[in-house]
Amino acid sequence: MKFIFRIKIKPGYSEKEYIEAWERGSAIIQECPGAKGTVLYRKINEPGNLIAIAEWESKGLRDAAMKKLDEAAPDVKLILSRHRELSEREILGHFEEISKVEPR
Repeated sequence: MKFIFRIKIKPGYSEKEYIEAWERGSAIIQECPGAKGTVLYRKINEPGNLIAIAEWESKGLRDAAMKKLDEAAPDVKLILSRHRELSEREILGHFEEISKVEPR
């Protein structure tokens, strides 16, 4: 299952600041059961416009991880919230793979 969201860096903040915050938060999230990695993409020729795709074993495991992280220690919550301060996010949703074509 993939969880996908769009990011727009807020004025006054840099893409570098966002990436650093995203990497710190993502490292914590990737310790959760069911997390299978995450990738951040930059839209070509549009700095500050990004897409994040996180892979999870299932939506249920992601939901459980997010609930558990909502109850995390204050220092962890601060790390996890930093990237939200720097950006506007649009959640595109949870997606499951239904077809894949491999190169020959």
